[in-house]
Amino acid sequence: MKKIAIIPIDNRPICYSLIEQISAVNEKLQVHLPDRKLLGGLYDMADISGILNWLKSIPAVDYVIISLDTIAYGGLVASRRISDSTDAIKSRLLKFKEILKPLNAKVFAFSSVMRISNNNINEEEKEYWNPWGTRIYQYSYHQHKSRVLNQANCVINTVPADILEDYLNTRKRNFEINKLYLDWLQEGVFDTLVFSKDDTGEYGLNVEEAKTLEREAQARNLNAIIKTGADEIPLTLLARAIADDECVKIKPVFFFEDSKSRISKYEDISVENCVKSQLSLAGVEFDTSVNPEIIMFINNFAYEQGDLVLGDVINSLNGKIEFPETPYFIADINNANGSDNELVRQLMNKKLQIGTMLGYSAYNTSANTIGSSLCIALNSFLALKNGCFNQAAFKHLMAVRFLDDWAYQANVRKAVRESGLDFEEALNMHLESFPRFENVLSSFLGLYLRPKYFLPWKRSFEIEIIL
Repeated sequence: MKKIAIIPIDNRPICYSLIEQISAVNEKLQVHLPDRKLLGGLYDMADISGILNWLKSIPAVDYVIISLDTIAYGGLVASRRISDSTDAIKSRLLKFKEILKPLNAKVFAFSSVMRISNNNINEEEKEYWNPWGTRIYQYSYHQHKSRVLNQANCVINTVPADILEDYLNTRKRNFEINKLYLDWLQEGVFDTLVFSKDDTGEYGLNVEEAKTLEREAQARNLNAIIKTGADEIPLTLLARAIADDECVKIKPVFFFEDSKSRISKYEDISVENCVKSQLSLAGVEFDTSVNPEIIMFINNFAYEQGDLVLGDVINSLNGKIEFPETPYFIADINNANGSDNELVRQLMNKKLQIGTMLGYSAYNTSANTIGSSLCIALNSFLALKNGCFNQAAFKHLMAVRFLDDWAYQANVRKAVRESGLDFEEALNMHLESFPRFENVLSSFLGLYLRPKYFLPWKRSFEIEIIL
């Protein structure tokens, strides 16, 4: 029995419920999570003291997977919003450090490099992001670009001085905290340390900070990992813990092999490198044989990734896919923010083959999809191999993923967003859209579904599905 404690990023379904659903598939996996009420939300900080008390009270575990943003700031969103001083943040981190010492567990930790969104939406940012977000992004982009290219910055800054000062001070504070984690890595507090880059691009102060952290780690011979992504990092680290004493080989197969060097929306590395980095972080070996142990199908894009919710480009699978009789899973990244309808249609033409189809995801960005599908599949494969696979839990997990990524994200969400109504009211108005997806999925899974749908953060992005 592997025993793992996890402190999630926040209380969203993808960060909390998905961990519960994945762990239920493997009956030799015991996962401890803090009460969901202790975690941060869109507008609420986590109860940090409550989480620390929970960590002190848990039974002995083999691994601890930690969102450092939760302990330092009260959550990922709070890391960009709160005005706490560097000293105040260090004080609670030191309390946390003292609790970690006697646990005698492997510690996998991750922290975000503060993102810079290229929009004026202040939903997850400080209030001044509307109307100054895009201009702050431009300032950041051109400041970094001019330094990289050793050119004069010709862009005139139009952000008010007091706003820019506050923003840069927040960045400096978070950057100083990230540098502290390098000291802890050197001390042996962490076995693995990941810095994640969320909503990133080619240039920006966030990219510059990540490079600085990488150089500092290399200079000190520290194995700090810089990763594109965010929400999927705890899942990839969960996969790393699950497979820590196993030798698992996976062969990536791209639907558009000639396009694997292209870069997805909201990311700064190629699709191929994104796949490699997620497999590496999970501790998985690359299988190059003719008859691989597991095939990872990546439904990538031929030219440019679409974004289903924004309607920028709508890609669809072209041609028939032959799914093998050997174990496989699918990372569906043809479009950001949801499934490829044609791919799912072809999948649903058959009954679910337990032991062959190991998992599926099409969640948000490419890194999110690749990391979450990898964790689902790796856990399922090892549970089957070790005789501790819970078939009912796996069907439940797949039902939620397809209802979320396919039914809602790829089909219903756009109507909810464009209704002009309050999102919760709009979702209730469109509940009649779900049964046609539920019926197809019920036949595929051999499972009668009676789902309920909620918007836990009262916005259209994440949906909670209760079966």
